[in-house]
This record gives sequence, C-alpha cells and structure tokens, in this order.
Amino acid sequence: MNRQDVTEMIIINKKMKGLTWLDIANKIGLSKEWTTAALMGQMTLNESQATIIGKALDLPAEAVTQLQVVPYKGSLPTAVPTDPLLYRFYELINVYGTTIKSLIHEEFGDGIMSAIDFSMDIQREANPMGDRVKIVLNGKFLPYKTY
Repeated sequence: MNRQDVTEMIIINKKMKGLTWLDIANKIGLSKEWTTAALMGQMTLNESQATIIGKALDLPAEAVTQLQVVPYKGSLPTAVPTDPLLYRFYELINVYGTTIKSLIHEEFGDGIMSAIDFSMDIQREANPMGDRVKIVLNGKFLPYKTY
C-alpha cells in the first residue's frame, strides 16, 4: 500500500460515510484546509491524529501508518494541470503572478511567502449574481539573507 492508495481509500470511505472534510477536521481539532491537505497526501499526521482519522474512516493499520510518513509534497501530475479547477489557479498565477510578486516585493522587499508558516481559509460567499469562492492565503514573509 502506498500513499496514493491511502488517499483513494480516504476519498471513498469519506463518501461512503457521508462525511465532509470539515467533519473529519473537527475530529482532530484542526482546520478543514490543513486536514484536507494532509488527507490528500501533502502533510504528515502525528500518531494520535492518524489513529483518530483511521477509526473515523475505517482505515487499516497500514494506512494509519502511511498517514504518519512525511510525504513527497507536490501532487500535480503534469506541468500544466488539466483539471478545470486546478487549471484556473494555474491561469490565475500566469495572469496575476507577476503582479502578486511585484506588490509583495514592493511592500516587504526581496523574499518569499512561506508555505510552511502558513494558513489558508476557504469560504463560500453568497452573492445574488452567483456565489463566490473566497480564499485567504496567509504566509509568513521570509526575506532573502545576505552573507
């Protein structure tokens, strides 16, 4: 059993049990965003978290162990994603990436936004013209050092 097998098992069992990502996140007391990333194979759970998830989703012991292994991060299978939702994020970065970079560098200087010291919040925003997706990315600024 590899980590991809575990992810597929999680998705199937989640659906069969009628659970949401928020339901599962509440069981371990963490955000739905971080928990979803972990269960999609991008973060590492500790033993207690993995055990709780294993019980909630009826996972075998080997899957619970896999949830505690540091994953190979980065899950997109191709350079340009073909999934329409993921492609729109790729398109967003292609169109606005240089703007985001320029504005961050103007405000903070030369550096990057951390994806380690980081949080994310995804919310539905009601709108009479069609509901909107609101995504807030919050990462620590890490300046490049001189030496």
